[in-house]
Amino acid sequence: MGRKERRKNIRVAFQTTGTLRFADGEYAHCQTKDLSLKGVFIPGIVDREPGEKCHVTIHLSGTSSELKINMTGEVVRKTEEGIGVYFDEIDIDSFFHLKNIVYYNTDHPDQIAEPYLETVPDGTYVDD
Repeated sequence: MGRKERRKNIRVAFQTTGTLRFADGEYAHCQTKDLSLKGVFIPGIVDREPGEKCHVTIHLSGTSSELKINMTGEVVRKTEEGIGVYFDEIDIDSFFHLKNIVYYNTDHPDQIAEPYLETVPDGTYVDD
């Protein structure tokens, strides 16, 4: 029998570089493997343990500019290949860019927005 997939967020195979900063050290120019709205897998880092907190920067380079997506996270998974980091804080601009990366790199873009949409019954509205 196969292993049951427990992750709920859509992951995309998105390779770029990232930097992880822990309290006692930094890993610069790391390659990313899988990326979702809630986390990233970083191959090659095998000396960190679940529960460790870090700051994550994902680097995106274009033809005329460089963009950085910044999050704080926690190591939630460790394998012989690398670590999985869950994002627990992200600013709104970084979230917007992250959402677009996942949206444009998935086969199921309609599923990206579902958890973030709130259904409001007809005839009601939200007052500030």
